[in-house]
Formats: sequence, C-alpha cells, structure tokens
Amino acid sequence: MILSDRDIKKAILSGHVKVEPDVDLALRHIHASSMDLHLGNTFKLYEHSRFAVLDPKKPESFIGNMRTITVAEGESFIVQPGEFILGVTQEKITVPDDLVVRVEGRSSLGRLGIIVHSTAGFVDPGFSGTITLEISNLNRLPVALYPGMRVCQLAFEMMSSKADTPYSRKPGSKYQGQMMPEESRLSLDAEFQR
Repeated sequence: MILSDRDIKKAILSGHVKVEPDVDLALRHIHASSMDLHLGNTFKLYEHSRFAVLDPKKPESFIGNMRTITVAEGESFIVQPGEFILGVTQEKITVPDDLVVRVEGRSSLGRLGIIVHSTAGFVDPGFSGTITLEISNLNRLPVALYPGMRVCQLAFEMMSSKADTPYSRKPGSKYQGQMMPEESRLSLDAEFQR
C-alpha cells in the first residue's frame, strides 16, 4: 500500500520517517502519493580515458576511477548526451523498518531526457543516508542541472510486517550512512571476493 500525502506528512511529523536537514522544505514538496527531493551539489563521473572496461572481477577497474565535481551555488552541472554520472540528494532520509521507498524520476526532467536511476530505485527498510542518483541523459542535447532543484520523488510503501533484518542491521550493508554520491561497491559482494 502506497502512503498518501496525509500519511507521508504524519510519518515525517511523528519522526517515523526522518528527513534532514530541512523538514519544512520536505513538507512543502509532498504530493498526493510522493515527496520530492532536491539535487545536491556533488557529482561523480567515470574517468573514461583511464580504463578500457569496468570489470566486476577486477575492482581496480572501477574503484577510484571516478572524478568528483562540486558545483558552486547558482552554477549548473551540464549532463552531456549519453553521459552517465552519479549525483546525490540534498536530503538524508531514514526509513523505518516497516516501510520501503521507491525512487522515481520527475516527469518534467524525463521530458528533457534525464533519467535519475538506472536500477537503484528501491530503498530498503532501515536505510539511512542520502540517495545516490544514477543520472543519464538520453537526449541528443546537453541538459543543465542545478543543485537545489527538485530532482526525484519518493513513494513510501507499507510492508506486511517489520523487516526481521532491516538494512541498518544487515551484515555487509554497503551504503548505510552515505552522504556523498557513492560509487559501486560491487567488489564487496561475496561472489567477487578473492
């Protein structure tokens, strides 16, 4: 069951769902069945010239292979056609053990060709941190993105019961507490351990 605007507000105001740093801003951007989040000012891009391939069996091919760019207030980040970058939400969210969150793009950005998640559109119960956005530009024209703009929306879904092992208590939860756009930690998966 997806939470309505009334229930999203109630969950935030009661502290069941935590949104930092600006609860009032979050409450202003709640819609009938979702809440908008804002784009942070830090981005990561793969250094295309350093490696020929990103290989899960060779973590050295992608660990440390990203350049971090911080955009000054009022400036834009230009996403080139066909480019893939990591961004981050301004807001940190803490999801309780009985909810899951779906991250979706905003249709207004989608109509410009901007996709905000490739596959990571699901936030587990118990997660706390900012949300790393997997941003792609499907357009043939570059698109300017501005820190502080609304970039994605969250839909909250009630689970049938609380999770036995929420993300916060799961051994090996690789992205708990993240504050920056985090690059892949695939090499920590059991099947890629040497």
